[in-house]
Amino acid sequence: MDSLRVLIMSAAAMTAIVGIRYLLVSGAFAWATRVREPGLYTGLDKQIKSEIKWSLASAAIYGIPAGIVAWGWDSLGWTQIYRDIDALPLWYLPVSVFVYLLAHDTWFYWTHRLMHRPFWFKAAHAVHHESRPPTAWAAMAFHPWEALSGAFVIPALVFIIPVHVGALGAVLAIMTIMGVTNHMGWECFPKFIVNGKLGQWLITATHHQKHHDAYRGNYGLYFRFWDKMCGTDLGLGSWNHRPR
Repeated sequence: MDSLRVLIMSAAAMTAIVGIRYLLVSGAFAWATRVREPGLYTGLDKQIKSEIKWSLASAAIYGIPAGIVAWGWDSLGWTQIYRDIDALPLWYLPVSVFVYLLAHDTWFYWTHRLMHRPFWFKAAHAVHHESRPPTAWAAMAFHPWEALSGAFVIPALVFIIPVHVGALGAVLAIMTIMGVTNHMGWECFPKFIVNGKLGQWLITATHHQKHHDAYRGNYGLYFRFWDKMCGTDLGLGSWNHRPR
């Protein structure tokens, strides 16, 4: 009974953390949008309220498996998360971050592509595309079925691939920041990145905006690898808020 109570408390705590993290990060970039692109979100108050509602619901769905992982790590030692920086070679730290991002990106690409099949789009993914145009609050605005499809990826990986707690924190930070910046309606990365060699492989707002404009292609989350391999890369968008 004590273990169950600890598990429930862990899930509740992680749900709160995910929700607060969303509000802080999305709120910060929404504020930055008001400063850099005044009026960009004018008339979108109702849409933003809907984005926040769906995102907080998603926070609960993301928080529960994260809470299970936290409980299993501290109480039972089930996971491959480690604290001792010397447990594995230092070069493994950045490698593990990249491996996690690549694995997450692979899962996201194929599930996202599935979500654009007529049945799944109507049943779930249409909620995300109700944001027209998407804002900084839309990063987690998913129907519960879609939120479930992504909630277990990182929690599952920690049982398989060793990762330092700091590297895991870096993965979660990158996931959160890219999720927000890719939807906020303007490009925060400079031209030399977006239009340069790095931009040929990294996804930024200019690339993801094309997905929201065309409702097809550009399905990736962090990298353009799968889009290029599968012929679904539509290139960069032609919107007004291009990098400066």
